[in-house]
Amino acid sequence: MNYSEILRHTIFPQVQTPGQYVGGELNMTVKDPASVQGRFCLCFPDTYAIGMSCHGIQVLYSAINQDPDWYCERVFAPMRDMEKLLEEHDLPLCSLETTTPLFEFDVLGFSLQHELAYSNVLTVLKSGRIPLLRSERREKDPLVIAGGPCVQNPEPMSDFIDAFVMGDGEEADLALAKEWLALQSEPGNSRKENLRKIAKKFPWLYVPACFTHRVENGLEIPYPESEEIPAKITQAVVQKLDDFPLPEKPIVPNVSAVQDRIALEIMRGCPWQCRFCQSNPIRRPVRSRKPENLLASARAAVANTGHCEISLLSLSTSDYPWFEQLATQLREEMRPKNVSVSVPSLRVNEHLAEVGETLSTERHSGLTIAPEAARDDMRRVIGKRVTNDDLMAGCRIAFENGFQRVKLYFMVGLPGERAEDIDGMIELARKIGNLGKEVSGRFPTVVVSVSNLVPKPQTPLQWFPMARREYIVQAQRYLRFRKLPGWIQLKYHEVNGSLLEGVFCRGDRTLGRAILRAWEKGARFDSWSDQFQPDIWWESLEECGIDLELFLHTPRTPEMRLPWSHVEIFQGIAYLEKEFRKAEEDIQAMEPSEKTMEVQEPERKKK
Repeated sequence: MNYSEILRHTIFPQVQTPGQYVGGELNMTVKDPASVQGRFCLCFPDTYAIGMSCHGIQVLYSAINQDPDWYCERVFAPMRDMEKLLEEHDLPLCSLETTTPLFEFDVLGFSLQHELAYSNVLTVLKSGRIPLLRSERREKDPLVIAGGPCVQNPEPMSDFIDAFVMGDGEEADLALAKEWLALQSEPGNSRKENLRKIAKKFPWLYVPACFTHRVENGLEIPYPESEEIPAKITQAVVQKLDDFPLPEKPIVPNVSAVQDRIALEIMRGCPWQCRFCQSNPIRRPVRSRKPENLLASARAAVANTGHCEISLLSLSTSDYPWFEQLATQLREEMRPKNVSVSVPSLRVNEHLAEVGETLSTERHSGLTIAPEAARDDMRRVIGKRVTNDDLMAGCRIAFENGFQRVKLYFMVGLPGERAEDIDGMIELARKIGNLGKEVSGRFPTVVVSVSNLVPKPQTPLQWFPMARREYIVQAQRYLRFRKLPGWIQLKYHEVNGSLLEGVFCRGDRTLGRAILRAWEKGARFDSWSDQFQPDIWWESLEECGIDLELFLHTPRTPEMRLPWSHVEIFQGIAYLEKEFRKAEEDIQAMEPSEKTMEVQEPERKKK
């Protein structure tokens, strides 16, 4: 069947933004499927506009396609209208490159960047005619794998994913795909036996079918079914990033993407040890790319895409060892080409002065800083080694270099949090605004963005409970009813999404049936505020007997095994426990609270 013709003439004219489904972009890899040995499809469980903004998709796509024997293609979650039309016309979801149905691939690789995309994984599988449950897949079905930060607790999705890749995927994904193809070509091998063989071969691979479960402290805890299966799953690590050059011909999206720019990953890992941050422990050790290689990649990407912005990516960009050298050379080379250079949120350190000077072309986008907490003693609890004096000094540098916008990231629900910590967010914003007025003569725009802490797996805070709904709502109301000047903008995250994220982060394998139930009821694109239907999720979780109190709000201890205890990080569990104990000590050392979060609602005008 010529799926391409049917889609173009029957389906695409009826869907919103058909350009996200047609492929054929500038720099898309083109190979003859008949000339390769294996076929791999990268699956991103969100829209094309979101997925094409994910740096990891571009990196893995380029890395796998470097092998002449493999063809890596892409697919993204179909929006509701596309999903419905495919079902009505009895058509499968197909790849962008060759319009190949997903069930014809050897390997499907999902990138799990956010827990609220789990329902979309099921949509991609169903629309691609892949059995949803791994236990129902046959020998001829593709191997379904997943990677990304969410797989550090793989249990909630373990009913649907055949194998989880921990850590870096550049080497691991292709090695796994090749081994799977070789095993599948051997006559007489069952799917179950092949899964067992890859579980034994790759120490960074978690294969749920090879694990049994015991209930401990109310939680389903995985254990290997035999001594042949590794009891601890390690992280795959690319030792030298420069062995895997950044894409010199990144795909240029057909439609506007969320991040429409060239991404240069300058460093992987982070030298700091913030206790709330999951990216730090799961991406260690710290590795850097050489500046000359980054410059070469930037030159090639600019020439091959026409993009007019380069973003320097890492967990702590200003800690890159050759930051000044790289940023200066980029500025000198790119400014004549009208290409700007930007950085994500910055840590306030000795390099901040260089940022203002070197990246002054980006003054219009402002300075983004993530203090996370507003008081120094609370920052000690979460391991954020920066003081308010440091923040003010950094903002002064920014204002002196012409910045007129500052964005501050904070969190509520931190362990030991007090009303003074909530007050401090607005107080700090006011101080920064007044400083800007002092330096430049006018108030800058100060954006206060407040998220809700979700204690993530593989962090020292994983043993703390998540704040309750009532507390988060009260903290948000407390902020909302403060009298703010017009130059302070307040933004905060919706509480239902944060709580659901917490359920998936901290839960066990029993969540699989609730995910399936919610998807059957219509859950899709749950990270989108206009698509998220929280009632569906809370109903499904209740119907499936999920104990939310156990997952979200029950304190845990380092002596307990957790649903993800079989997954190891580079620094080991001893590091996490040590930092957890320090956090407990820092909470005890904090100044006691002298106030409560009483909301003074404004008086309503009488009619």
